[in-house]
Amino acid sequence: MATDNLNLLEYDIKEFLQHKNLLFINPKKKNGLILIKKYYTDFAGPGAIIGGCFDEDLRDVIPVGNLSLLKPSNHRERHRAYLIRRQWVRLIKQITDNPIAHQRAQVILNQFEHWFDTKITAELPDQIFASMVGVFPDTITKARDLVNRL
Repeated sequence: MATDNLNLLEYDIKEFLQHKNLLFINPKKKNGLILIKKYYTDFAGPGAIIGGCFDEDLRDVIPVGNLSLLKPSNHRERHRAYLIRRQWVRLIKQITDNPIAHQRAQVILNQFEHWFDTKITAELPDQIFASMVGVFPDTITKARDLVNRL
């Protein structure tokens, strides 16, 4: 079983991960971490490992929900968390595989509202979602406006 729940501030998380430490997102809570890299943005949701070789090029982090981080206590926990991180990467890739930009924008917003809620999704900047799915921030803005009009 995972060891203690870590209570790190955003800047502590970034520094911790840049030193190649491994943590994983508590799989029993609705929480996650947006990982801002040099050329793109990644998302690690519940159960996903963070740090190590995955996040060497980390520029910044944004916690989503009530972030709860755990230290893997053994190889089995690390392996499972790696597999879950891969699932999150694949899910974002499925969204970005869509060649129509406004559909990518709509799907990422819908997914975040499903994973978390409307309030949390509304608080996240358009630039973050845009970088996650390869669209312009204006495309995210238009997708949000379309939902608000419906």
